[in-house]
Amino acid sequence: MIKNLLPISALLLGSALLLFAGGTNSLILPVRGTAEGFSAFSLGLLGTGWAIGYVAGCILTPVLVGRVGHIRAFTVMAALAAVAILLSLVLLMPPAWIPLRALSGFCFAGAAMIVESWLSERTDAKSRGKVFGAYTMVNLVASTAGQMALTLAPTDEYFFFVTGAVFYCLALVPVAITSSTSPKPLVKVRLDVRALWRNSPVAVVAILLIGFSNSAFGTLAAVYADRIGLTLNAVAFFASVPILAGAVAQIPVGYLSDRMDRRRVLVGITFLALVADLAFILLAPEGRMANLILASVFGAAIFAMYPVVLAHANDHAAEGSGIQTSGGLLLIFGIGSIAGPLIAGLGMSSFGASGLFMTTVGAHVLMLAYAVWRISVSAPPTDEEKGSFVLAPPGKALTPETAAFSSGGSADVPTEAEAPADLPSADSGPKADDETQETGSDDALSPPGPDTGAAKDKP
Repeated sequence: MIKNLLPISALLLGSALLLFAGGTNSLILPVRGTAEGFSAFSLGLLGTGWAIGYVAGCILTPVLVGRVGHIRAFTVMAALAAVAILLSLVLLMPPAWIPLRALSGFCFAGAAMIVESWLSERTDAKSRGKVFGAYTMVNLVASTAGQMALTLAPTDEYFFFVTGAVFYCLALVPVAITSSTSPKPLVKVRLDVRALWRNSPVAVVAILLIGFSNSAFGTLAAVYADRIGLTLNAVAFFASVPILAGAVAQIPVGYLSDRMDRRRVLVGITFLALVADLAFILLAPEGRMANLILASVFGAAIFAMYPVVLAHANDHAAEGSGIQTSGGLLLIFGIGSIAGPLIAGLGMSSFGASGLFMTTVGAHVLMLAYAVWRISVSAPPTDEEKGSFVLAPPGKALTPETAAFSSGGSADVPTEAEAPADLPSADSGPKADDETQETGSDDALSPPGPDTGAAKDKP
C-alpha cells in the first residue's frame, strides 16, 4: 500500500491542505456571520453562491486547464480561494460574502478536479481502489480537522480567515514542486436531462432533491446549532459528525444495495432521514448529546443517498457512458444545491431554527413518494446488469473527475459531441435488444411486455 501512495504523496498532501482550508472556510463564515447578526436568509445565500460557483467550476475548469496546463490552473484556483477568504474578513457584509463564496466554490471544484485527474493518471488499475480509498479518507480527515480547528481560538477575530488563506497557499507547494508529469485533458461533461431521464427517472428526481436537502443542511447546520444555544465546540461537532457518520454508513448501505433493488435501499435511508427530520422539528432537542445523536442519524442517511442513486443510474448506463452519466447527475445535484440553502434560509427566517428541517422534510417526503411509486411501476435491473457500489466522498467533495478516478475511467472520454445521445432506461427492466435500439424511437428505450411497457413506465 505504501509503495502505491509514495509516488502520489505530494498530490495527496496538496489535496489535504486544500480540504483543511475548505473545512475552515465553510464553517467560519456561518459562525462569524451569525455573530455579526446576518439573517438566516443571507447565510443561506452563501450556500447558493457556493453551489453556483461549484457547478461553473466543474464545467469551465477543463477549458482553463486546456489553455494553461494543470499546474498553472491549480495555482490560479488556490490563489483566488485565498483571496476570497481574506476579502471575506475585510468586507464583513452579506452582499460581498455571497459572490466571494461563489468564487470559493469555483476554485474548490477546479482544484479538486485537477488533483483527481492527476491521481487517476498516476494510478494503475490494480491499485486504483486502494488509492481512491486513501484519497477519500485523507480528504475526509482534512476537512473535518479544518472544521474542528474552530474550537481552538476565538472566532470573532481574524485568526481563522488568515489560517484558511495560509493553508490554501500551502496547498500550492506540493503540487508545484511535484515531478509527476501533467495528465491528459480533464473530463468534459454536459447536462443532458433528456438522456438522463431515459436512463433513470428516479435518479434525476432523487439527485435533485438530495442536492436540495444536503446543501441546505451543509450550509445552515452551524446556524441551527448556534440558534438552539449550543456552544462553539458543540457547533463544530454538529457540523462535522454527520459527515463522518455518512462516510461510515456507506459501507453497510453499499453492501445492501449490491444485493437488492437499490431503490428499496434508497427508500429505507430516506425514511430514516425523514424520521430524523421530524425528531428535530417535533422534539426540538436542546441538549448537546441529543442533538449530536440525531445529527449522526441524519448524516448517516443523507450522505449515503448520493452513491446509492449514482450506482442505480450507472447500472443500465450505456457502455462507455458511465462518466457522462455521473457527471450529468452531479450537475443536477449542483442545481438542487443552488435552491436548497436559499429556501432553507427563508424557512429559518420565517419559522426559526426548525425551518431548516421543515425544508429538508419536504425534500425527503417527495423523494420517498416518488421512489415508492417508481418501484410499483417498473422492475429493477437484473443481477447481471447491476454494477458494484462505489464509495463516494460525503458532503461537497464530488466532481466529474471523482467518477473517472473511482471507476478507473480515463480522462480521454467522449467529448460533448461524441457523448451518447440516448441512454437505456435503468428503471424499466431489462435492456432492449440491439435491433430495437437501432430504430431510434422513444419506445425502444423500454422493452415490450405488459409489465414493463413504455406506456406504463413513462412517468
